[in-house]
Amino acid sequence: MFYTFGMETVAKLTLLAEQMHLEPAEEVNTHAGPGLLPAPGRGTPPPCGLPEQHGNLGITRAVMPGGKTIPLLKTLLTSACERDCYYCPFRAGRSYRRTTLQPAEMAQVFMDMHRAGMVEGLFLSSGIIKGGVATQDRLLATAEILRQQHQFNGYLHLKIMPGAERAQVERAMQLADRISVNLEAPNDRRLALLAPKKQFLTELLPPLQWAEAIRQAQPERPRPGRGTATAHLPAWKRNWASTVTQFVVGAVGESDLELLTTAAYLHQQLHLRRTYYSTFSPVPDTPLEHLPAGSPLREYRLYQSSFLLRDYGFDLEDMPFDPAGNLPLALDPKVAWAKANLAEQPVEVNRAGREELLRVPGIGPKGADAILAARRRGTLRQVKDLQAIGVVTTRLAPFVLLDGSRPGVQLPLFT
Repeated sequence: MFYTFGMETVAKLTLLAEQMHLEPAEEVNTHAGPGLLPAPGRGTPPPCGLPEQHGNLGITRAVMPGGKTIPLLKTLLTSACERDCYYCPFRAGRSYRRTTLQPAEMAQVFMDMHRAGMVEGLFLSSGIIKGGVATQDRLLATAEILRQQHQFNGYLHLKIMPGAERAQVERAMQLADRISVNLEAPNDRRLALLAPKKQFLTELLPPLQWAEAIRQAQPERPRPGRGTATAHLPAWKRNWASTVTQFVVGAVGESDLELLTTAAYLHQQLHLRRTYYSTFSPVPDTPLEHLPAGSPLREYRLYQSSFLLRDYGFDLEDMPFDPAGNLPLALDPKVAWAKANLAEQPVEVNRAGREELLRVPGIGPKGADAILAARRRGTLRQVKDLQAIGVVTTRLAPFVLLDGSRPGVQLPLFT
């Protein structure tokens, strides 16, 4: 299978895949229900986008933003790093064997794997060597080789390095389908405890702000053939890359309120496609190795709440925070809100607007749209009417009315 590239390169890829802990940057495991929660021991994600791999070369199954699942090579140019982030297995000074691939070498080995049908997309990151700007240049060089020399038109996710310049962010947005900057913590105070050499306000947050400013200044990228700097790009690359970020959860005492406050800003003001949450797990030979692992259930509740803020019209004030600013682990946040607000005033499914429907447990954006469409054809009177249009009905009964009656309680035919 590997006859098209040398065994030294295979060995490097294998080494780069070791100790890489899952960064859920392509929708992996983030829609899981309580029975599908990630295992507690999966590890803490390193700061620059290093994933836990399926197979020793770094190939993982990943769900794209449109829902398609593809084999994705998740790797990095080098596992050497000059930063000393306290939770990262690749931190400077840690006893660990390092290796490096040059941009042309990385592009070639990826294309060999792509032509062999092993992978369809690339997630590319790197440890930081000679600063964030120089490291970002190497990432961009790899992307340019792929897009221009190899004419690769498939999925590409580029990591933005701490300290990268605005022009580099713009170039990455031209070349990639998605870019990401891992904030790691919700604010500068928490980041200082997690990664003291990183600066929240001056090197991590600005690239996300620049990305939104670039999109606002030029809503659609210039199309090929107009004499622009992006004329070499394939015709389908007409939209700027989407942006995402990630937080490490449970290492430095951050509250859910802190995390979701920052997430709300990122979604509402900077239009990030996703905010990811990765449960902390201690790594040997790091300053945080003595801390207990975080709770995967807490991670799951954060995802649920983040979706409510992004897609369901909820505000931070709607979240069931305890006095310490944390979500209850035992209860779905949407169910908690419904119990407090809809148990005595249920929503009439046949009259409610889309925003009201989205507040009902079990009704998501697709379900709400299906209900609105079905109402134009007739009245919804029974639970089976909702099931017939694809609405999940296992949790909604206490919070809705169907033609004036609670589900399962019908008015008598004659009175």
